[in-house]
Amino acid sequence: MEKKIGFLSFGHWRNAAGSETRSAADALLQTIELAEAAEELGVDGAFVRVHHFERQLASPFPLLSAIGARTRRIEIGTGVIDMRYENPLYMAEEAAAADLISGGRLQLGVSRGSPETVLNGAYAFGYVPPEGVTAADLAREKTLTFLQAIDGAAVARTDPARTGISGGLAIQPQSPGLRDRIWWGAGTRQTAQWAAQHGMNLQSSTLLSEDTGVPFDQLQAEQLELYRAAWAEAGHTREPRVSVSRSVLPITEEIDRIYFGNQAQEDQVGLLEGVRSRFGRTYAGEPDRIAAELAEDEAVRSADTILFTVPNQLGVAYNARILETITKHIAPAIGWEPKS
Repeated sequence: MEKKIGFLSFGHWRNAAGSETRSAADALLQTIELAEAAEELGVDGAFVRVHHFERQLASPFPLLSAIGARTRRIEIGTGVIDMRYENPLYMAEEAAAADLISGGRLQLGVSRGSPETVLNGAYAFGYVPPEGVTAADLAREKTLTFLQAIDGAAVARTDPARTGISGGLAIQPQSPGLRDRIWWGAGTRQTAQWAAQHGMNLQSSTLLSEDTGVPFDQLQAEQLELYRAAWAEAGHTREPRVSVSRSVLPITEEIDRIYFGNQAQEDQVGLLEGVRSRFGRTYAGEPDRIAAELAEDEAVRSADTILFTVPNQLGVAYNARILETITKHIAPAIGWEPKS
């Protein structure tokens, strides 16, 4: 199994003391610049988080298209797009266009989304679940429609009055192979199995909205194992990809110690939307120690792709230095090899 690494940016921006990312324009342009720097370092992927009604990245496709046009090798993706907010057919057009611009490098993470500060935010976009249907159910239904659309299924009919025939029409453009590069962001073992049944790759972050009392990495490794078993049972012919995210803050200079010297912690357990959930720890400290700890992380060992979250408000140069430390001193310990 080839190990890949990428960065995951939440795209925060705030006009506040200490922030190098003071506006939405800063967040967007710096993400493009960081993707370029990451590609030069040999990093495999540039991924962005999507959040609405907050000072974060909210419209991924223009950003991903720009990254795709400015780079040549690095994978570009999301972690994740909240499908509650999406029109699946319009999204299929946007995704195909971004994939074509990048030459087939799009790795699109979608999901039901995460807890938000907004109340019923998707309702403001016009997406209200029918009576008896949950927002999570609606997100999954939209996802299946999106998958059919990018797979070339007929989703509309021709107008016989204008064409003289009655036939099915697919969304255009189509981007061959995109269907195999869709990932589901699963917060539980059950939703990971659902993703496998529908032929999607798996993204698992630093949060699981369930807890069995075992350490986070063991619970996540169990999720990955159940996903792969469900994939095999479904009879898919290709090998799926699986990613996990980790918060890694290597300390190599005094400024790092000032920022992150007290960040290292153990797993945390708490209630999230009324559900007992387990949060993964932050890895902060000397690179050699972080490398040794990640090498023992059961989920990191099991996954083929590791996404490292970055403190994007500290600027491009700072985050590029973090990524360089990861590529030289941390990622090789988990089986990653730099690209020539």
